[in-house]
Amino acid sequence: MKALQERLKAGIVLDNPTFVQVLGMCPTLAVTTSAENAVGMGLATTAVLICSNLVISLLRKCIPNKIRIPAFIVIIASFVTIIDLILQAYITSLHAALGLFIPLIVVNCIILGRAEAFAFKNKPLPSMFDGLGMGLGFTTSLTVIGMIREILGAGQLFGNNVMPESYTPAIIMILAPGAFFTLGILMAILNTLKAKKH
Repeated sequence: MKALQERLKAGIVLDNPTFVQVLGMCPTLAVTTSAENAVGMGLATTAVLICSNLVISLLRKCIPNKIRIPAFIVIIASFVTIIDLILQAYITSLHAALGLFIPLIVVNCIILGRAEAFAFKNKPLPSMFDGLGMGLGFTTSLTVIGMIREILGAGQLFGNNVMPESYTPAIIMILAPGAFFTLGILMAILNTLKAKKH
């Protein structure tokens, strides 16, 4: 059980895919214009991570080493398609907001990286927890970035007004440069805190 908790802790804190490994920058910068979009993208990616890690781990002895990458992509693409269709059927507004970035989960380096580095070499349960930890780490970082950008750029949080009426939104925060500013400042803060611990 301790090993499973370590996998969760690694994904969320120690090896956070966004702030530590600097992976998945395309969706991180593109969909974090609002906290709702960020949570939706993070949870969709988490679901794909858990399911693909499980299946790849179960099939690890059946997949020949020479074709492992194409096999991983087929497995990942299957789960992305399922998630895409579920969002399209049941959460149409989120599906419309995320648009092309849902199918692009297939080529998200976090998912392929975890398949190659962990799921293909470990048993199913630890692989699932690895996917869950990395997914929650990704979701957390996207949500934090999305919340900051939405509050500063629109004066809202999850679509609700949270700033006084006199507040003038900094529109740049919900534009592309705002994503870079927010990510850079958060990474600088986290690196400073980490340096102080050592």
